[in-house]
Amino acid sequence: MALEEYHEKRDFKATSEPEGKQKESKAKLKFVIQRHAATRLHYDFRLEMDGVLKSWAVPKGPSLNSSDKRLAMMVEDHPYEYRTFEGRIPEGNYGAGEVEIWDEGTYEPLEKVERKTDDLIMRAELHKQALKFILHGKKLKGEFRPVKIKNAAEENAWLLIKHKDRYAVTEEYNAEAHTSKNSKVTAYLKTKSIKKKSYHRKPEAL
Repeated sequence: MALEEYHEKRDFKATSEPEGKQKESKAKLKFVIQRHAATRLHYDFRLEMDGVLKSWAVPKGPSLNSSDKRLAMMVEDHPYEYRTFEGRIPEGNYGAGEVEIWDEGTYEPLEKVERKTDDLIMRAELHKQALKFILHGKKLKGEFRPVKIKNAAEENAWLLIKHKDRYAVTEEYNAEAHTSKNSKVTAYLKTKSIKKKSYHRKPEAL
């Protein structure tokens, strides 16, 4: 079962994350990138495929600069319903912290194959551990290529790379600079920082 690991890690009586089920992927495949303040701030890159969301945690966030090779750690499959999830994962639960959608849209394989659906093409490329696709997002657009790192210390280590196309940039790209000023994740991080400073503050001398 594709979602077995996802279900094992979560107590759905304690978290509002969707339990979800595997579904049939339609013609236009969806993607979502969620900004996630857990133990550390990171970005969750998720691609609809084979009825679930294939997922990678990207510590530095995605980039539109083709010179960047962003580390992306593949994690357990998430249910399709997770692509709309935003909110607080309570303390004591797996991935505890705040989650918000940073970008979303549709995607398609870079190279089409006659008589094969986009989903089948992407599943075959995932099996080969080298994907090529086009993102149609609000922030991320154009060609991307996640590639598994060979002989890496951790088996789930990949690199997320932007292709050189009309959407690629040459200047430094920081995903944080493209985050909403009204971000609930940013507010959560500020509150967490204040609490931490308050906890470590030395008591005033009597």
